[in-house]
Order: sequence, then structure tokens, then C-alpha cells
Amino acid sequence: MLSRVAHSVYWMSRYLERAENVARFLNVNIHLMLDLGYSASSTQWMPLVVTSGDEDDFKRRYKDSSERNVVRFLTFDKLNPNSIISCISYARENARTVREAIPSDMWEEINALYHYVLKHSRKRSITDLQKFYTHIRFANHTFTGLLENTMSRGEAWHFARMGKMLERADKTARILDVKYFVLLPDPDYVDSPYDTVQWGAVLKSTNAFEMYRKQFQRIEYKDVSRFLIFDPLFPRSMAYCVNIAKNSLNAIAEVTKASVKAEEEIAKVQEMLLSTNVEGVLADGLHEFLDTFQFNLNVVDQAIYGAFFAFQP
Repeated sequence: MLSRVAHSVYWMSRYLERAENVARFLNVNIHLMLDLGYSASSTQWMPLVVTSGDEDDFKRRYKDSSERNVVRFLTFDKLNPNSIISCISYARENARTVREAIPSDMWEEINALYHYVLKHSRKRSITDLQKFYTHIRFANHTFTGLLENTMSRGEAWHFARMGKMLERADKTARILDVKYFVLLPDPDYVDSPYDTVQWGAVLKSTNAFEMYRKQFQRIEYKDVSRFLIFDPLFPRSMAYCVNIAKNSLNAIAEVTKASVKAEEEIAKVQEMLLSTNVEGVLADGLHEFLDTFQFNLNVVDQAIYGAFFAFQP
């Protein structure tokens, strides 16, 4: 498989997953405002920017973290490489260059999504964008369905699945980290109804609310952390995503008949999750654990790039 094709399929999948995550936590924030009785002026929007990892870029180009500025930055700012419009544009461009490697239905779905985003790009009020964010989410679900049901389980499929899982693991870690240290730093709110609503929003931001409630009676930070980090069956937990990404990476390496450093790096991430539990993580520091996890995911991504995308014959 050409490194160009592998690179494009991998990032096509990552960018679509990234766009869906941004759309979901923006939409969840709307409902959180209603649940807590916030007005638009009093709502903390900056944590959403922190979750995206683009805080420095935002502060450089925007005067304040108002609803209008954050919504524009995360949704339609073409200068922000992680905005929804940028992610969809990058996904479409990657898909366009490998149309011969993906099903035509997949290309048509991504192309239609791109034109849908352009059509709505003049909207600025978040109240006008709720249906837009829902559409972005379900478009990615459709893409995932096409990926699972129309692609042969060859290298292209494994690169797409691996990209999606690594992106998802990173975003779950970011959402959990930001909630724990940015959204609610005041210990007076711990275990209060206010805190329960906030942690419920974290679960909804990762599509985990219903599955969590099937296992746990109460919403509290220790169980939420346990579920989102260690649950082996929930498809957005960090452990599940790493396991699936590792399976695809191993399958790709087996086909290439080469020893790949990325396999060693992702095995370290997996071992990091297997060698501890939520009590140990909270005792040593949740932020430190999640920060190390994200750093190690970046190492894995760099190793994948070196092994497959920057390949020199």
C-alpha cells in the first residue's frame, strides 16, 4: 500500500472523528447552560477551547472567550486547524486524493458533509447551530457505518480504524482532564447536585451517559473516571480505543513483514492502562496520568508517521 494512500485514509478518519467530538461537546454545553440556568454572558466557554488544545492560538487572535468568539473559533474559523470547518475540509481533501481506495458512498458522504458545512458557515449564534451540530455527529456515524460495512478488512480499513481510535482516545482524555481541573476547581462543589450535572455533561460529551448509568447508580467523579479510562467494553473509553488501535497496528505490521517501533510504543500505552486502576490514578494525580497518556499517544502517532507515511525505499 502506498504511503500516500495510508496517510490520507488515516487522517481522513481522524479529522472526521475530531469534527464530531467538537460538535458534540459544543452541543452538550448548550444543554448544560439550560440545566444550570446560565445566561450566555455568564457561561464559561473557555474550557471548550482548552479541550480542543488550541488555547494559545485562541488567545492570540480573540479578545475574550465570549460565546460568539468560541463558537466561531471552534466551528467556522478556517485559521483554526481544529475547527469543524477545517477538519471537514481536510477530511474531504484526503478522501478526494484516495477515491480509488475507498467506497464511492464514503466519498459522497464526506463531500455532501463538506457542502453542508459551507452552507451553514455564516451562522454565528449557538442557538441556530444545534441542528447543525447534530447533523455533524450523525454524518460521522454514517461514515463509521460505511467504513464498517463497505470496506474490505485490508490495510486501508486498518489505517482508518486506527486513526479513528487514536483520535477518540485523545479526545476522551482531554474532556476528562479539562473537567477535572478547569471546569470545576472549587472543592466546595464536589458531590453536590451542581457537580453531578457537570459530570453528567462529561459523560454526554463522550456519548457515555446511558452506558454509564447501566453500570453505576450515582454519577460521581471516581466512577466516571473509572468508566472513561478503564472500561474494556465501552467504545469511547481510553482502554478500549487503545486496544482496538493496537489490533489494527499489529495487523498492518504483520502485512508489511517489518518490525515497527510504533508497535512497541502503543504496547507501552496499553501497559500503562493495565498496570494501574482508578484508585491509583487518583492518588497519584489524574491530570498527571492523563497528561502522560496524551504525550504517549503523540509518540505513537509520530512513530506511525515514521514507519508508514515518511517511508523511504
